[in-house]
Amino acid sequence: MGGAVVDEGPTGIKAPDGGWGWAVLFGCFIITGFSYAFPKAVSVFFKELMHEFGIGYSDTAWISSILLAMLYGTGPLCSVCVNRFGCRPVMLVGGLFASLGMVAASFCRSIIQIYLTTGVITGLGLALNFQPSLIMFNRYFNKRRPIANGLAAAGSPVFLCALSPLGQLLQDHYGWRGGFLILGGLLLNCCVCAALMRPLVAPQVGGGTEPRGPQRPPQRLLDLSVFRDRGFLIYAVAASIMVLGLFVPPVFVVSYAKDMGVPDTKAAFLLTILGFIDIFARPTAGFITGLKKVRPYSVYLFSFAMFFNGFTDLTGSTATDYGGLVVFCIFFGISYGMVGALQFEVLMAIVGTQKFSSAIGLVLLLEAVAVLIGPPSGGKLLDATKVYKYVFILAGAEVLTSSLVLLLGNFFCIGKRKRPEVTEPEEVASEEKLHKPPVDVGVDSREVEHFLKAEPEKNGEVVHTPETSV
Repeated sequence: MGGAVVDEGPTGIKAPDGGWGWAVLFGCFIITGFSYAFPKAVSVFFKELMHEFGIGYSDTAWISSILLAMLYGTGPLCSVCVNRFGCRPVMLVGGLFASLGMVAASFCRSIIQIYLTTGVITGLGLALNFQPSLIMFNRYFNKRRPIANGLAAAGSPVFLCALSPLGQLLQDHYGWRGGFLILGGLLLNCCVCAALMRPLVAPQVGGGTEPRGPQRPPQRLLDLSVFRDRGFLIYAVAASIMVLGLFVPPVFVVSYAKDMGVPDTKAAFLLTILGFIDIFARPTAGFITGLKKVRPYSVYLFSFAMFFNGFTDLTGSTATDYGGLVVFCIFFGISYGMVGALQFEVLMAIVGTQKFSSAIGLVLLLEAVAVLIGPPSGGKLLDATKVYKYVFILAGAEVLTSSLVLLLGNFFCIGKRKRPEVTEPEEVASEEKLHKPPVDVGVDSREVEHFLKAEPEKNGEVVHTPETSV
């Protein structure tokens, strides 16, 4: 499969790290908020849906599951669409799909129709917005990317804190049908965010139309060569194991509190605490990762974040009262925010800009399987044992395992990496021979110096050290 990228900038384009990039960051903030918070916020309508269609909680829970499955499982499809048509057109279509799904759901007469509209159509629309926004964000930021990534990732907890009360308010005033209709109109803001994703344009030479530097060769619609990258394989395996347990505690912590005899209002407040801490944890983690001495070791910092999250789950299993669960939610919010801020930053550092669109699609596909397995497996364990403690222990063990896979895999791959046999002077001499201009052609030494200095940072990419590319 082959095809040229529509808005993928030529090799000579450098990430601006600002300017219009802040508008792109704002759009990515909103898209991230809708993508991660919407599947959870729609759960406020579940009781009314159960009464309307005469179904149980497990039936309504499939709405959120299908939304998440579409968000993760359509990753390769999004990669193909972006590499064929570009980010902005794909996001515009995605915004229309997301809105259309919720509007159509307000007219549904059965739960199956809700699955197809809210789950499949809206889920596909959110997926077609989420992945391209990250790809465009990666093109606009390089040096400031860690802190910018943390700010964009903060959209998830901010929107979760906003959409859940809004959904409850809409349900109280307009019912679930009116609430779905208004939320569908709200999702049209994804199209506005798509309009912000302006493609990078190659600089012009004089008044001509030819871009500076060599043109990028046509890119495959789905680049499977990333599977030959050991760093990507280690990341994909670790991320898939992590997702098995990462989302389990937020799903069960409220029920855990109610099982202790905590009133419903106080139990629900635990998620508010978690989300509030998460809002500040993500930008802070991004700022720390962006420090000059820390950024080369972002993979190890991500591994520590996963270890911290898993350890928090294990200690949370020992909570015996409401105060213990509050402390658990505080530390879980910190570790969860660190993971959210670092997961895509580390993937960008491993695979680089050109392969990121394909890499993120394949990673999300692998994570989709884990998303469908994780929470249901915790539910089955709870049904069998009737003890929440074991659910938290299982989740913690899975996340701890993922941190060890990333840490050990990264460490041993770096340790086994061999230095090239050719010494530096010999390499320079060979490069001079290969790129030596003809005798009758004059070359300005200042142009050569500028070219050599520009080489390590093509298209705004960071030069990968053994610490950043496994």
